[in-house]
Amino acid sequence: MIVRENEKRKNSLRFNAKEIKLAVKVLNELKDTIDIMYYLMQHEEEHSFVIVLLSAKDMNVKKLLKQEKRDTDMIFKINKKKSIYALICQETKVDGGYRFAQRLIDRMTESGAEEIYCSELEIATTKYTPEDIVFKLIDMYIKAKHENKISEITFNSLH
Repeated sequence: MIVRENEKRKNSLRFNAKEIKLAVKVLNELKDTIDIMYYLMQHEEEHSFVIVLLSAKDMNVKKLLKQEKRDTDMIFKINKKKSIYALICQETKVDGGYRFAQRLIDRMTESGAEEIYCSELEIATTKYTPEDIVFKLIDMYIKAKHENKISEITFNSLH
């Protein structure tokens, strides 16, 4: 089989069509809520928050998230068929979000879930646009999938 020239490129095109569509869905689902979180941060009612992007095969991710989340955490369905969900955790720092994500992964593993991917991003400043936040989160998630980081948490902070 002949390899086309554009398939030889290493990192000049980081996202394929499916990944771009995923980024659009995440942005559409989270943008307005991120704007509200920024409003709360600017008025000192919110200090930082964490966004978790999570997926798993053979698992009802939404049901688990509903059982494990706090009343202040918000669940967003990104792709029900592929069990991809986002969660915004208010008043949470990266370490608390990491412990929560680890608990979710442990519960998923115990329930027989497969191909668990989890990326977490702490937002501690309003200097990034919602688009910047979503693209950073998607980049982390896609990179974890490409690097086969099953049942690992990839995390970062934006300060």
